[in-house]
Amino acid sequence: MRWFKRRRKDAEGSLDRAADDADTSHLEDFARSRRGVEAFVEPPTTMTATTVVFVAHDGEWTRRRVKDAEAAHELAKKLAIPAYDAQVVGYPQRMRDWNRKNGSRGS
Repeated sequence: MRWFKRRRKDAEGSLDRAADDADTSHLEDFARSRRGVEAFVEPPTTMTATTVVFVAHDGEWTRRRVKDAEAAHELAKKLAIPAYDAQVVGYPQRMRDWNRKNGSRGS
C-alpha cells in the first residue's frame, strides 16, 4: 500500500506552482493603487517558489510568486519602487503593525 503520494516539483525546484501573468498583474495593480510601496524579495524554499512582498505606506501588503529574484527586482524597477532582499533587511515595522490591526493576512 502506498502511504504518500509523490509531489512533482513545478516551480524551480519547489513544490509550488510557477509564477504566472495573474501574479504580475496583481502586483502591478497593488503598486499603482497605493502609495509608498516597497518590494521585499523572498528566496525560494523547497516548498515555495521565489516570492515578493509589496508593502504600502500604511503597512498593507500582498505576496505573490515571481519567476526569480531578478524578475522581482526588474518588476520593482519597472514600477519605480525600491526593492530589498527580505532575508537581508527583514520586513518594515509598519507591516507588522498592519498585521496586528487587521489580522495576519495581506491581500
